[in-house]
Amino acid sequence: MTSQTTSSEDVRLRLDIAYDGTDFAGWATQAGQRTVAGVIEDALTTVFRTPVRLWAAGRTDTGVHATGQVAHVDVAAAALPNAYPRSPRHGDPEFLPLLRRLSRFLPTDVRVLEIVRAPAGFDARFSALRRHYEYRLSTAAYGVEPQQARYVTAWPRELDVDAMNAASRGLLGLNDFAAFCRYRSGATTIRDLQRLDWSREGDLITAHVSADAFCWQMVRSLVGALLAVGEHRRTAQWCRELLSATARSSDFAAAPAHGLTLIGVDYPPDDELASRILITRDLRTH
Repeated sequence: MTSQTTSSEDVRLRLDIAYDGTDFAGWATQAGQRTVAGVIEDALTTVFRTPVRLWAAGRTDTGVHATGQVAHVDVAAAALPNAYPRSPRHGDPEFLPLLRRLSRFLPTDVRVLEIVRAPAGFDARFSALRRHYEYRLSTAAYGVEPQQARYVTAWPRELDVDAMNAASRGLLGLNDFAAFCRYRSGATTIRDLQRLDWSREGDLITAHVSADAFCWQMVRSLVGALLAVGEHRRTAQWCRELLSATARSSDFAAAPAHGLTLIGVDYPPDDELASRILITRDLRTH
């Protein structure tokens, strides 16, 4: 299902969102499941006193976190005064009272960080230029410090970061990432991988991953394959050859979900938003 077009009586709002994905069954609303979109939609429905639907830049999986998720919602202009009867003080952002009121209806593991009027042509999903993720691991002998255990994967073996960086370079660019994606009917696996590299600070190892979009479990699968290279169980050439596969590879396992965080989404200038939607909707083919 795709985003709806805003009517002349609707106001499109952009929401910047952070969440701890540990206790959520992913982003997308699912019957009988606690999801990020579900709890935010419930809170917004309470505030606006009318049902609403959120559309996000990235539908994160179960257990995946976000510090920079972006979503939009279309709200009838007539519902706005119901959401925040008091006007903001002079100099305050327009929707600050709405933000404060919404926070009272949200659980502590999800926060809407900012609400603004979306510019004309904005669509949180289809206007996006690229998404940025980080995957964090610790190779410390003791594992992960308790305060970070929900966000960092403990890795029990040493990793060769130089080897992982060398293999990562071979995966960059516009490729078919079928070997790294779980099958989803009708979905393309062709993506433009724009950044994939690794950094290390002591025992903490971080993968930095950016692409125009990601298919289902692609980031965790890329990390899983590169961990095999980092342990010297596989070579950079093996990693590169995975790009010739036409289906999900069984040669490696996806990395655990809790080490992954969506940290940001890039958008073009306002006057290029509408044209970006047309490009994104165009199915990628070789």
